[in-house]
Amino acid sequence: MATYLAHYQSPAASDSRATGFFEFESDARCGSRENANHARLRMLELYGKEAVSWSIDKIEKKKATNEALDGQLELDFRPEKKKPRKTKKEYW
Repeated sequence: MATYLAHYQSPAASDSRATGFFEFESDARCGSRENANHARLRMLELYGKEAVSWSIDKIEKKKATNEALDGQLELDFRPEKKKPRKTKKEYW
């Protein structure tokens, strides 16, 4: 299952404006109807009946975080790769 972020927004005419995002897991493809349904159900689980009128603006896949071990930077001591020069066409 992949983890997604869903951004939601309450209607403009509501008394208490709410915007934000939440995480949810889904095995459906990003942007599909099933994925949107999973996001909607998770939003209702988190926020209850207050979230019935809210709409989900966009759903995006959560990016993986790469953390180095012990907070150390990784050093690369390999020699730099030389870029091949473009061949010149000479006309005689």
